[in-house]
Amino acid sequence: MPIGSNINLEADRRTFTSHLECGLTGERAEADRVHGLSPAGRPYLVRYDLAAVKAHVSRDEWDARRRDMWRYRELLPVRRTENVVSLGEIETPLVPLANVAREMGISPDNLIVKDEGRLPTGSFKARGLVMAVSMARELGLKTLAMPTNGNAGAALAAYCSRAGLEAIVLCPEDTPEINVREIAAQGARVYRVNGLIDECGAIVGKGCEANGWFNLSTLKEPYRIEGKKTMGLELAQQLGWDVPDFIFYPTGGGTGLIGMWKAFDELEKIGFIGSKRPKMIAVQASGCAPIVRAFDAGERHAARWENAATVAAGIRVPAAVGDFLILDAVRESGGFAIAVPDDKTLSAVDDAARKDGFLLCPEGGATLAAYRAALADGRVAKTDRVVLYNCAIGLKYPMPDKSKSLDKNANIDFAAL
Repeated sequence: MPIGSNINLEADRRTFTSHLECGLTGERAEADRVHGLSPAGRPYLVRYDLAAVKAHVSRDEWDARRRDMWRYRELLPVRRTENVVSLGEIETPLVPLANVAREMGISPDNLIVKDEGRLPTGSFKARGLVMAVSMARELGLKTLAMPTNGNAGAALAAYCSRAGLEAIVLCPEDTPEINVREIAAQGARVYRVNGLIDECGAIVGKGCEANGWFNLSTLKEPYRIEGKKTMGLELAQQLGWDVPDFIFYPTGGGTGLIGMWKAFDELEKIGFIGSKRPKMIAVQASGCAPIVRAFDAGERHAARWENAATVAAGIRVPAAVGDFLILDAVRESGGFAIAVPDDKTLSAVDDAARKDGFLLCPEGGATLAAYRAALADGRVAKTDRVVLYNCAIGLKYPMPDKSKSLDKNANIDFAAL
């Protein structure tokens, strides 16, 4: 069966979405309608008839299905199969950092990377955007716009092209070049902006008002989070319907962290896992750490981080509309928020590549750097089972040239090679 054929979705399948709910106030909204933010200006969350899901599907049935994100259809919002826009959203592997772990005196089983770079367009943004674009198609939207630090825009472009929809993407002018070209190559109109991602987002918002585009910015519509939550559903299934002790997650807009916390709650309510939860660790860069600052101050909302700067472009998000949802999940889990400097991030990327042959993206490198810092200060023990999220394939990012040259016409000193 070809990739993207969606054999896990029957045309007449029963769906279980019941309504939408404001994540801040709990105010309800009708499903199957176009929604942006709630009247409170906060994200909507999709709610399901979980009692009906529990009666309809078993763990064994999910275990028997093809191993892609669509196996979880009972907890996904797309109602009509023909609206699913798939490029083959496979299960991503759990890969131990065996040599790095041993060097620190840790069992390789306790330091595992979930490698999201194996997904279409090479990043975990595929999970959220395939869901958002599929729902946009289902709801009759035609033109989707968003700001991006790179990978989200690439995923939007790819899925809009697949769906026959128009995509408009604005990115900071220092977005990694390969991301900008990838977005354009896949059919979107992409513009470089002399500002940060939230400033790009402000322009997108005005463009939506002026031109009738739909704003697909992070958490400004309800469905990207439903795609991202499959990271949690998938992880629990891969661990034999269990969860790790800690999840270290690179946190910009925080959709995936919020989504996984939602996933674990839904899994418990349908009886697939127990009450145990991983401690959720929000990892940010020292040069852009609004969530860390708010966590440390005991605040529920995070003030904008001025002059944000980091080599990890994906977590350079000065302000997040879902800040309170991130902080709620971190605190409820017993976790924490931690910031790491760029030099530690780059050192972690280098170590994983040289010692384990694993090319982390900078954001993934930040999670390894954060784990090392938390291990050193005692917040994590060597016996804890930890999952790090590598959110994109490392090949998308600049790498230092460590090669040397040989002159084919000279006498080569082979002993020196």
